[in-house]
Amino acid sequence: MKADAAPATPDISSTERLIGTLFEQARLDRDGALITGVGEFDGAEVAILATTGRTYIGADVALAMARHVLDVMRDAPGRPILIVVDNSGHRLGRWDELMGNNGCLAHLTKCLYFARRRGHRVIGLVNELAVSAGFMALGMATDACYALPSAEVRVMALNAMSRVTKVPLDRLTELCATSPVLGPGVENFTRVGAIRAVWSGDLRAHLRAALAEPPAARDDRRDLGHERGGRALAREVAAQVRAGA
Repeated sequence: MKADAAPATPDISSTERLIGTLFEQARLDRDGALITGVGEFDGAEVAILATTGRTYIGADVALAMARHVLDVMRDAPGRPILIVVDNSGHRLGRWDELMGNNGCLAHLTKCLYFARRRGHRVIGLVNELAVSAGFMALGMATDACYALPSAEVRVMALNAMSRVTKVPLDRLTELCATSPVLGPGVENFTRVGAIRAVWSGDLRAHLRAALAEPPAARDDRRDLGHERGGRALAREVAAQVRAGA
């Protein structure tokens, strides 16, 4: 008699594999490209908010992520939140435009800001890809954002930037060699301070250090960019604006 075929095993995404590496165990719910749940780390619980498959962040996804952040604040005050960032930016389409996707992304960012003000340590980790508003509304809305060595980070691809600015692609490529503000890639975003550090090797040790690091009294990304030579004037200009110069 022929044996029954084994049930098909659902594909495990790179985001889920990463979560499995970071935590002793995790209770996850997956709804399409959205993954939420709780991971156990060194005897404590960390809320998990993640996307996978280089998805586009539409109004529905942004609102679902915001709902999860609000639930964490209500049900687990002070619990750290880890955001695993993997997206191709905001979704472009008539439905999302009619739904006001820009406002939904802004709402998500405000929820993360409010969580930080309420004492939740919010950490971002770019897994595969982070693009444009999908990076700014998630990675840049954290206390600190990190990245894996293989991750891709960009606000706009150079060929698209060339079409918008009318600057020739060769010239933009040349400028990116000396100005990380223009250039895509983890290295450039690290130099400007948007990425605090790249995690390689023992990922659990990196997460432990990030959770233990107290949040800065103010956003220090300008200072990091200045120290790393990626933003030569941002700190000075900001100081002059605050002083009313």
